[in-house]
Amino acid sequence: MLSSVVAKRLVTGICQAAWKPAATGLVSSRSYRGDTADDTRGDLIEIPLPPWEARPDEPTDIKKRRLLYESRKRGMLENCILLSLFAKRYLNTMNENQLLQYDRLINEPSNDWDIYYWATEAQPTPDVYQGEIMDMLKEFTKNRNQEQRLDAPSLEYLEKESQ
Repeated sequence: MLSSVVAKRLVTGICQAAWKPAATGLVSSRSYRGDTADDTRGDLIEIPLPPWEARPDEPTDIKKRRLLYESRKRGMLENCILLSLFAKRYLNTMNENQLLQYDRLINEPSNDWDIYYWATEAQPTPDVYQGEIMDMLKEFTKNRNQEQRLDAPSLEYLEKESQ
């Protein structure tokens, strides 16, 4: 008769051997390949976005509210924080031309990382987005006053402005 320790080891070994093939089948064969020379990026899915269109007849107050919302609801947290704080500080003082530049900057590029890299000057800004608003955003991003920017601002300031 087998001792309980030997029996337990035997059963555990059999179970582990039986489980290994099933477990390897569950693991995805795709992996991150990075920017190597042989990366065809064939595993990437490009989701087409509708083209950005200027809204010349949009009332200024509606445009500011829309841009505030779009500044807060980004595809990545870094831009959500950066753009919502930027909008809180500058949106109400922007003229029509600046609002158009800001609208184009945050809505035309399909990749939020591009906006972040341009604002932090990690990559050069394309000429089409370079302008007064991008200069303001780059300066704001430098955070010369060393403000704590860990979260998007609360919406309480909107109630104070409307009163």
